[in-house]
Amino acid sequence: MRSRWLLGIPFAIFSIASIALTQQENIWIKAVQDEYGERAGKRVLAWRDMLTKADLNNEREQLNNVNQFFNQLYFVDDIKLWGKKDYWATPLEFLGANAGDCEDFTIAKYFSLIELGVSDKKLRLIYLKAIELNQFHMVLAYYPTPASVPIILDNIDKEIKPATERTDLLPIYSFNGQHLWLMKGKGNGQQAGKSSRLSLWNDLRKRNDGLRLNHPILNYDE
Repeated sequence: MRSRWLLGIPFAIFSIASIALTQQENIWIKAVQDEYGERAGKRVLAWRDMLTKADLNNEREQLNNVNQFFNQLYFVDDIKLWGKKDYWATPLEFLGANAGDCEDFTIAKYFSLIELGVSDKKLRLIYLKAIELNQFHMVLAYYPTPASVPIILDNIDKEIKPATERTDLLPIYSFNGQHLWLMKGKGNGQQAGKSSRLSLWNDLRKRNDGLRLNHPILNYDE
């Protein structure tokens, strides 16, 4: 019988199978639990369980699995959560805090899909203007083929849709693990160098690789 835990995510109780964790996963869970508490550690376990199950699915199903999982966390602006105007959290920090802003949702989905084996060439993190909200925003785009219309994973509109149906979004630039593109008008944009030009992206990847966890100023597990 599978054990069940309330993980502090709104309206969600995850059913956790007895999955065989790797040494690295056990390190992650302990680090997050030590920094953020027991509930946070269980969220990381739920994430690993989701990825284990999603690994058996096709790519479109994996997009749905990952999108639905992370869209259950709280949306909170960086200044309220981290005390900084702009902070890009690692997936472990996002799960630890149980909250984040649009960049954190997008980054966690990106790294999860990369881990599932989705090619980096098919993924772009897109920084854009959410026209109806009149604010800057970030989403994850998945390109089935280089020339195809991408589909959008978003935490505002939680339904995965083709970019052609997201007329409320105005792209500014996009990037993945290697490259940076300027997005002007229609099309996939003009390549503008390497993504390492983005200082927030560099800082995020260093923290992610070094398992460095910062602590939020608000507790969303209380």
